[in-house]
Amino acid sequence: MKKQTVVMFCAGAVLMCTSAAATAAPDVSGIWWANSYSVQIHPTDGPQIPFTPAGAEAYRKNSAGLANGTIVDEARKHCVPDGVPRLLSTPYPLQIFQSPGFVTIFYEQNHVIRTIPMDRAVPKDEELAAYPYYSGNSFGHWEGDTLVVLTKGFNEKTFIDASGVPHGDQLHVTERIRKLNGGKSLEDVVNIEDPVTFTRPWTARFVYDLHPEVRLDTSYTCGEKHRDISRVKGVPR
Repeated sequence: MKKQTVVMFCAGAVLMCTSAAATAAPDVSGIWWANSYSVQIHPTDGPQIPFTPAGAEAYRKNSAGLANGTIVDEARKHCVPDGVPRLLSTPYPLQIFQSPGFVTIFYEQNHVIRTIPMDRAVPKDEELAAYPYYSGNSFGHWEGDTLVVLTKGFNEKTFIDASGVPHGDQLHVTERIRKLNGGKSLEDVVNIEDPVTFTRPWTARFVYDLHPEVRLDTSYTCGEKHRDISRVKGVPR
């Protein structure tokens, strides 16, 4: 009888362990640092950004204004958030935290925090119209080992990238985030959609390396030089 009880208990334990393993979310947490940087975000699915005529004209004006000083890059002068996807091209480290129901990403650049609920239905665009944020409103779910994050509900105060690529309030950004290289790298493949600015959705790709030895610098004063980023390929020396 004792032997049978033990066997039944072990079988139950195995069942519980199997169930726990099946429901455990993948782990993308850690401190990550980009291995390359570019002023302009380059599409991975075409030779150039697919602007509409209105988008191309807005980009021309932004580029000229940034060059001659008539347009101010608020993210650099006043340290407002870069917005998404520009924030993804940061040459500074970022840290991802996972907790029940949420994924939180802390970016060293401009102290931006993105809180991504994992258990909520995605609202319709009109429901977010009253909450236009620099970093938008993000909602996530898992597809296998990939964290899928849809972000929308942006204000129109940011650029797509540092070169001045514009966007409107219909911008939708979908990220597919997963580990690569045995967990040593993190890939973020981004789909960018805005029917006013672009003729079609387009994609870009960002890759970060794991740096557990790094501690994010959260004490610097915004606008001050605070970290040597010369190790990142593409950063002006």
